[in-house]
Amino acid sequence: MGQIRVGTCSWTDRALVGSGWYPPGRRDAEGRLRHYAERFEVVEVDASYYALPSERNSRLWAERTPDGFVFDVKAFSLLTGHPTRQAVMPGGLPAEHRDPAVLDAVWDRFAAGVEPLREAGRLGSVLFQFPPWFRPGQRAQTFLRECAERTAGWPLTVEFRHPSWWEPGQAEATGALLAGHGMAAVAVDMTQTLASSVPPVTPVTTPRLSVVRFHGRSTAWGTGSKEDRFRYRYDEDELAEWLPRVRRLAERTEQVHVLFNNCCGDAAVRDAETMARLLERDPAAVRLPRARSAPDAPPTPGPRPTPARSSSSSSSRRAAG
Repeated sequence: MGQIRVGTCSWTDRALVGSGWYPPGRRDAEGRLRHYAERFEVVEVDASYYALPSERNSRLWAERTPDGFVFDVKAFSLLTGHPTRQAVMPGGLPAEHRDPAVLDAVWDRFAAGVEPLREAGRLGSVLFQFPPWFRPGQRAQTFLRECAERTAGWPLTVEFRHPSWWEPGQAEATGALLAGHGMAAVAVDMTQTLASSVPPVTPVTTPRLSVVRFHGRSTAWGTGSKEDRFRYRYDEDELAEWLPRVRRLAERTEQVHVLFNNCCGDAAVRDAETMARLLERDPAAVRLPRARSAPDAPPTPGPRPTPARSSSSSSSRRAAG
């Protein structure tokens, strides 16, 4: 039975910071992370989607968390074909994913930014969350292959936002595609009432890792504001539905990361606390003990991957559009 880690998709979200979950005296950057890491074993770095991660921050994150704690880092928006603000581009580079030189430079910066976490054995995974217009097809396959080439040696996870990837008739091919690149498929929980709803399938595509991300079940998904999309609190029955699914994932993988993305106020941390409690009560599910009391030996980092300069990068860039 693999280890199950429970956490949230951010620890710095403004709504969480303002919710009162962090106690007085622990509301600065260091205090928040230390407080969070005393309660959970994994966190997703959401900020790296909006701006490239820095080596300095990655070093500080590793220093401020106990042995065994890991970070799942979300890939920068430009690297997954999402619109990117010019203001966050490094060195005056244009926010243009069709420019091979720009893409190479951004990959270099991203690799450097996560390297301290890799060196410390704290990189749980790099999450490639693809946009809703990223659909199955040859261009998407090329894009995924080039992502895999650029990140050789990294633990990778992939979340598709278009439901066709996991529909009957396509799901088997999708699983085989990700497995061929050593990428872990991300399972999601979200409302199932919309045409854009991704089904709650739980494919296993690598024996190393499985990830489940809970988005909440708001019907405003894809149309409302961020607060509308993620304003949702799970009840215990809804979370209990996932216990057998998480257990089956843990039977087939070394680790399962269960992450709550309903980041509105303190909903994500409260639901993560409830899920952790339910798992502890479940005799068939095995959780990793709190990192501070039972540290893991950090894995030996492999060689730092050098982002590839692929001659087929033009097809990769088109796949995201």
